[in-house]
Amino acid sequence: MQKRTVFLILILGVYLLVSCAQKSFETQEALWSYLKDEDNGYLQQKNINGYDFSLLYKPTDLLVAQELGANRSQEKIAALREKYKKQLYFILSMSRNGKELLSTTPKNRQEFGAMVNQLAFGMRDKVHLFTQKKDTLAMLDYNYPRMYGMSQATTILFVFPRKDKYLSEETLNFTIQDLGNYTGEVKFKIQIDKIKKEPELKFQN
Repeated sequence: MQKRTVFLILILGVYLLVSCAQKSFETQEALWSYLKDEDNGYLQQKNINGYDFSLLYKPTDLLVAQELGANRSQEKIAALREKYKKQLYFILSMSRNGKELLSTTPKNRQEFGAMVNQLAFGMRDKVHLFTQKKDTLAMLDYNYPRMYGMSQATTILFVFPRKDKYLSEETLNFTIQDLGNYTGEVKFKIQIDKIKKEPELKFQN
């Protein structure tokens, strides 16, 4: 009985070690597929008042891959990882009936112009990231590409500082204030352990 108990403990230990290990992928496509599986904890989705919201954490290596180019030396990879790992990247997508906000929310030309201005220049006042202790991470930048009705969602990349003092708790809170679509404040809880063990790419020379 004692040997059986020891055996089960060893099996459990191996399982925990494997499940907690950092994931590594051969291709960007495989990594994106992993990220977009909600069970893995990097994508969260909500539907509020007919609007679909999704928040995806974008790992460092996807930023590295975008800039890497033909020079795939270990030195270049290490330098780019050092550059991008200082920030946290989140992709926020918002849609209604499978269309971007500008195609579905404004009721007239005035509201359309106001929403364009809000999305392009005013999201610093609408989106916030803070710790359980209510310490706010100052937004460093965000990128909103106008898709002119050609996309299925309004998608924005947000950039925040990555500092140990912000990653010492269990979760971060990502909130989006109402954008005139009567959803109220939308809130996502981000598991910090997922960020600390973010998946990587196996860069080939």
